[in-house]
Amino acid sequence: MRKLILIGGTLLGALLATGCATPAYSAAERSQMIQRNFDYNGAQAVDDWDDLFLLRPASHMTIWNVQ
Repeated sequence: MRKLILIGGTLLGALLATGCATPAYSAAERSQMIQRNFDYNGAQAVDDWDDLFLLRPASHMTIWNVQ
């Protein structure tokens, strides 16, 4: 039982110590990066649905900003 509590405490401590902050980015910057990725993936999911239901004609041109 003592080992289980020790392992559980160690895992809980490891989870609480990491968080979203990384050495390169602050928590706010990391959250903005994640939100940007979610927005981009959501927009591409809509594009996939349009392609699936043939709502947009096929083309080799992209509607995305690909700089």
